[in-house]
Amino acid sequence: RLEDRRKYRQEFASSTSFHGVHKIVQTQSSTRRVLWLLVVTGCLGIVIWQICSRFNYYFSWPTTTTVVVQHVENVKFPAVTFYKYFQELNGFLLGNQNFSIKEFTRENGFYLNGSTLLECEFFGKTCHPEDFEHIFTEYGNCFTFNYNDLPARSVSLSGRGLHLLFDVQQEQFTDDPALGYSDAGITFVIHSPKEMPRFDGLGLLTPVGMHAQVAIQQLKSIIQEYPWGECKPDIKLQYQDTYSTNGCLQECKAWYIQDWCGCSPFILPGNGIECDLMKSYNCVYPAIHDIEVKGLCTVGTHNSTCPAPCEETHYPTTVTYSSFGGENAIKYISAKLKKSPEYIRQNLVTIDIKYDDLSYRITQQQKALTIPELLADVGGQLGLFCGASMITIIELLEYIFTNFFWMCLFLLLKAPEIPQWNNPSHDQPTHVEKKKRIQEC
Repeated sequence: RLEDRRKYRQEFASSTSFHGVHKIVQTQSSTRRVLWLLVVTGCLGIVIWQICSRFNYYFSWPTTTTVVVQHVENVKFPAVTFYKYFQELNGFLLGNQNFSIKEFTRENGFYLNGSTLLECEFFGKTCHPEDFEHIFTEYGNCFTFNYNDLPARSVSLSGRGLHLLFDVQQEQFTDDPALGYSDAGITFVIHSPKEMPRFDGLGLLTPVGMHAQVAIQQLKSIIQEYPWGECKPDIKLQYQDTYSTNGCLQECKAWYIQDWCGCSPFILPGNGIECDLMKSYNCVYPAIHDIEVKGLCTVGTHNSTCPAPCEETHYPTTVTYSSFGGENAIKYISAKLKKSPEYIRQNLVTIDIKYDDLSYRITQQQKALTIPELLADVGGQLGLFCGASMITIIELLEYIFTNFFWMCLFLLLKAPEIPQWNNPSHDQPTHVEKKKRIQEC
C-alpha cells in the first residue's frame, strides 16, 4: 500500500547511517530542512567528485620511483667482454665461398691465449685465458670474463678487482684503414653475467700504450609490469635464461632472417644452417636493413617486440687514462718479453676494473596507488563528508531492492486495468491468475 511505502521510507530516512538524511526528515522547521538538504546534497556532490577523481587517477596507472643505496660486505663482479678490431680479407672471402665464415673468424681473428693475455689477476689471484668464455659478436671473436656458465665471482673490498695486460700484436692486423678501421687497442663492455654483451655505442676503447683505470658501480632497475610500467614478465627467450632487450632483439632478427633466407648468421642465436657468403651478401644484409627500416624488431614499450625487462642491472663506469708505464717500467717489460720499447708502446694495453665502493643502487618503480589504497581513499571520502561506510552501502542496496519489489507489485496489480489493445477478445484475468502473478513477482 502507498501508506506502507511512505512509512518504510520515513523509517529508512530516520535510521540510516547516512549522516544528515534523518535531519531532513525529522526536523519541523522548513528553513532547517532546506539547509540540511543543501548540506547533504553538497557533501554528496563533493564525495562523488572526489571518488571520480580517485578512480581517474588510479586508471592513469601512476607510478613512483625510489632510489635506495645498499651497503654490503661483498658485491658480485660483472662480466667483462673484450675484443680487438678485426676485418676479414674481402678478396679472399669473395673468391672462396665454400667454407664456414664462423670457423674462419674463429681461426683467423684475434684470440685470447698466453701470447695475447700477458697478465691476469682477479682480486689478487691469477687468472688465465681458460677463465674467459669465447663468444661471437658483430665484431668477430670476443672473450667474456665472469661469464654466466662459469663460477660467479664477487669482491669484498673496494679498489681491487680485475687487472689485465694485453698484447694486441699489431703486426697481425688485417684491418683496412680505407674502410674506417683505424684504431688499435682493446674495446670492452661491462655487463651483467646473465646477459650477452652489446657493443653498439656501449664499448669502451683503450688504445695501445695506455693504462685504463675503470671505476664501476652497480645499478639495479626494477620496472613495473603493464599498465603501470612497460614490463611484461611472461616473455621468455629461447636461447637465453634471462630476458634482456638486447637478447630479445638478437632472437627477433635471427627469426626473421631464418624465415627470409633459410639460414642463420653465426653471430645470431639459433640452431639453423649457417649462412654462406652468397646468402650473407645477397640476403642477410638486405634483410637486416629491411628489419631496421620497417621496424620489425622494436624495443621499449609493452606492445613492442622487445619491451623493457622487469629487472635489469647496469654498471655505470668512470674511466681515466694514463700512459703505459714509465721509462724504467718499459725497459723492464721489454727485457722480460724480449721485445723492443717501441713494440711495448705500440702493442701493450693495461686495464684495471674495480668497484668504486661496496654498495649498489636500486631504482625501483612502484605503483603509486594500489587497490587497497584506492578503497581506503574512497572509504575515507565517504566517511569524512557523509559518515557512510560499507554498512551504509548495504542499507542503500536494501532500500533500492525493496522499492523495486513494491514497484513490481504495483505494476502487476494495475496490469488488469490496462486495455488489451492488441487482443480485445481475451477475457480479463481471474483472481487466481492475479494471485499467481503476485506470487511469481
